[in-house]
Amino acid sequence: MSKFLALIPAAGSGSRMGNDIPKQYLSLSGKPMIYHAIHTLCKNPSIAHVLVVLSPHDTEWNKFDWSKFSDKLNVFRCGGATRADSVLNGLIAAQHELQIDPEDWILVHDAARPCLSRWHLDKLIDELANDAVGGLLAVPVADTLKRSNKETRVACTEPRENLWQAQTPQMFRHALLTQALQNTIETPITDDASAVEAIGFHPKLVASDSYNFKVTYPNDLALAELILQQRNNQ
Repeated sequence: MSKFLALIPAAGSGSRMGNDIPKQYLSLSGKPMIYHAIHTLCKNPSIAHVLVVLSPHDTEWNKFDWSKFSDKLNVFRCGGATRADSVLNGLIAAQHELQIDPEDWILVHDAARPCLSRWHLDKLIDELANDAVGGLLAVPVADTLKRSNKETRVACTEPRENLWQAQTPQMFRHALLTQALQNTIETPITDDASAVEAIGFHPKLVASDSYNFKVTYPNDLALAELILQQRNNQ
């Protein structure tokens, strides 16, 4: 039986948030933002290990108590210059330290998506567990899309038919994802699915919802706070 492992690349600075500390450590519902994703992933019975990839120079992680997750949580201080570098370094480090089979599934999740829920994970795993390639959570684009020119004026309206907004987790076999990232080291990619696409595969889109959004700007924190408070009150 293939295992399911989650990997959170958390070596970035989150500069668009305008804070002195990395975005993943900003306070959200009384915890660092990354805590919420770790909690959801560790709580899921299908997931055997949760791998967190930090910068070698990270000084924030040890300020918090992570002991409640000790049975599943594995921390690797091998983050790279880019997200893709951090994921690849984490895959290689985990292969050396854990008994990972090439066919084991890796669910790569953004530290800045704190509103990931149990149903998101269950749906992704259920739909992809027997898939030949793997895939990702995503949401069909609902808004009208405008492409701008250099003067920030509308150059054209883009058709939104068949367009999806990518989310995480993105779920691929360990061997395939490692190969894809190694083969795209010199190629700018923004998510793991892009690397898999670049070597000729077609990941499956698994319908998600807008609650699983990425905290990118300061105002996003307030929305994430409301969603988490609502869940805690249910």
